[in-house]
Amino acid sequence: MTGCGNEETPSAAIATTEVKPIEWKLVTSWPKNFPGLGMAPERFAELVTEMSNGRLNIKVYGAGELMPAFEVFDAVSQGTVQMGHSAAYYWKGKVPAAQFFTSIPFGLNAQEMNGWLHYGGGMELWQEVYQPFGIIPLAGGNTGVQMGGWFNKEINSIDDLKGLKMRLPGLGGEVLKKAGGVPVTLPGRELYTALQTGAIDATEWVGPYNDLAFGLHKAAKYYYYPGWHEPGSTLEFLVNEAAFETLPADLQSIVKVASKAINQDMLDEYTARHGAALDSLLNEHGVILKQYPEEVMAKLAIISKEVIADQSQRDPLMKKVYDAYIDYEAGVRKYHLISEDAYSRLRQ
Repeated sequence: MTGCGNEETPSAAIATTEVKPIEWKLVTSWPKNFPGLGMAPERFAELVTEMSNGRLNIKVYGAGELMPAFEVFDAVSQGTVQMGHSAAYYWKGKVPAAQFFTSIPFGLNAQEMNGWLHYGGGMELWQEVYQPFGIIPLAGGNTGVQMGGWFNKEINSIDDLKGLKMRLPGLGGEVLKKAGGVPVTLPGRELYTALQTGAIDATEWVGPYNDLAFGLHKAAKYYYYPGWHEPGSTLEFLVNEAAFETLPADLQSIVKVASKAINQDMLDEYTARHGAALDSLLNEHGVILKQYPEEVMAKLAIISKEVIADQSQRDPLMKKVYDAYIDYEAGVRKYHLISEDAYSRLRQ
């Protein structure tokens, strides 16, 4: 019995075996720890460490710490880092079809985007779009319907957009261009200075929660709604495919599950925080809230359809995604007319 007592059991052997943690780097397009966008990858990293019991640790770097904000895609693709957190429409120059996986003008809202990605075939298309670059995409948050932007002049007609230099990425920027404006793509940390110095005439970012944090109300007084250009903006986790494939199956599942949790968590945070931030902007800082005139919105909607259809005809992969997107959109909107939309119109 003494001999049996000294014999090491399999569980004891496992307990004493040291497993070297896997260390990953994750770069983002946002300032470090920025509310909402910047905290999503931090919370993701915490979840992964906890769920894996420390076997997979991910260090998060904000924009500018390891590389500029718009070099995230290339860094993940080349394997310089294992992960990134950004927005797919920033890569339209490399792969135009990517824009559909953030948001398109007058397109799907957050709830509809999540449905398309996870149950409507959108995620499979997203994987196809990124596969040539060795990247696995995962939905990594949603801001909900964004605000229309910050201006130092009123927008009373479509002609007021002519010559306007505005920070507006993705397909929204292409619509502005066709309307006579000048779209500019800038990272978030540069917006306040660019607006204050007159380098740009107007800007949009996300909504009250983030816009207040950036101090955009100090550089412009008119705050327009709604965000026709981004009605449900999905953020993304980018994962280097080769690095992902080296993970055991349970850690792969943890990465996927943690991303889904953060995808919902970000939307919850924005939904909860925007209201109080808007109250502060209006009541403490004297911001003037304005709704885009209906005729301006109607014209932008027409231009949007023309721009998206035209660009899709130039790129076969973009056309494939576009066709799938509008097919899903037709079905989900038909139902939402008598559910979500009907309720919003009727509630007191």
